[in-house]
Amino acid sequence: MFLVVLACKNLTRYKRRTVITAVTIAIGLMLFILIDSILIGVDRESVRNLLWYETSSVRIMATGYWEDRLMLPLDVSIDDPYAKVRLLREQGYDATPRIMFAADLILYSEDFGEDGNLPVRVTAVDTTLDNTVFRFEDTLLEGRFAESGKNELVIGSWMAEDLQAEVGYWVTLVTRGNGGFFEAMDMQIVGIVNCPNPNVNRSLLMVPIDTIADYLAMENLATEIDISLPESADVDIEAQAITRLMAESGNSATVMTWKDLAGDYLAMMQAERGGSSTMLFLVFLIAAVGISNTMLMVINERTRELGMMRALGMDDRSIHWLFMLEAGGIGLLGSSIGVALGMLANIYIVQEGLDFGFFMREMDMAYRVQGIFRGAWSLRSILTTFFSGIFLSMLVAWIPTRRAIKMDIPSCLRHQ
Repeated sequence: MFLVVLACKNLTRYKRRTVITAVTIAIGLMLFILIDSILIGVDRESVRNLLWYETSSVRIMATGYWEDRLMLPLDVSIDDPYAKVRLLREQGYDATPRIMFAADLILYSEDFGEDGNLPVRVTAVDTTLDNTVFRFEDTLLEGRFAESGKNELVIGSWMAEDLQAEVGYWVTLVTRGNGGFFEAMDMQIVGIVNCPNPNVNRSLLMVPIDTIADYLAMENLATEIDISLPESADVDIEAQAITRLMAESGNSATVMTWKDLAGDYLAMMQAERGGSSTMLFLVFLIAAVGISNTMLMVINERTRELGMMRALGMDDRSIHWLFMLEAGGIGLLGSSIGVALGMLANIYIVQEGLDFGFFMREMDMAYRVQGIFRGAWSLRSILTTFFSGIFLSMLVAWIPTRRAIKMDIPSCLRHQ
């Protein structure tokens, strides 16, 4: 208790030094909390936008489709998809069939005439069931959604900007049907969607599935069945249950989770997470350097005081603990201020976010976030930051104190 009381008195005796050191710690830890919050928030929102607008939670495909998925084959399809959808819905799963196919897009407009062709990926959806799995109902920027049985098309907002397309323009989709024949389909753009997933905004072309089935000889066929699960569900366990359900009903199919479907995304995410971890480490390192510099200065200035305490009979172990307790007190003060400031600033980051849309439009990043980067609360990160500030301060004080104790008493007293 004597050492604790003496350490507290020394902290109040050197008020300016204590405040400067604590502020240094606080700023570093506050920045660490904010950056870590943004990275966690972006990661979570990316996964959510991936599930809601791109992959769904679980996908059923015909056996053999996955191996040729890059070619988007129509001849490897699911037979009688609506019977399987009914079976899934009876078991409590929200499911919808889709047809994915590749095409060349030719855009026509009164202003520009024919404007060349563009390789595209087209998604044919059930206009009734699709919104029970995906979340496009609130993303409409202009116009309306395509209606069942009509030659209508909905396009992503960024693709519309790139093509200078507007609602009312006509496009032609040239593709191969099921069997290899060529088919040209005239479609009118009736809606433009702008969703939080930039990958979808950049590439989405959505048409009614019954219209495409007539054109491409895909009646009662689908290339996939997408299933939505609650956020709390274990997708791996649910995928196994769906696989058993398909097998018991006599249907041979491949069942994959979003983790399998988004393998390329997760690989890029892992790479970017490595860069983010490096950035966090650099922020922490900057804070550590600031703390180290200040604590080294403190110990250096108090070398004579250290020699005097030794001359008066205080043993080296007690001196060591005294300086460690002082450093811990400064770390406690700095960590408390830093965590408090970080949490206050994080309220705005979580609720409003930071707008990076000015460069996200031109950059094809792995993150499925359109422009607003919002943070997320992480109790683990906050507690780790708090205790790290205290530990780092004590560690930094331990090294120079140990070196000063090794000096003989006359050297300490003569130290300038």
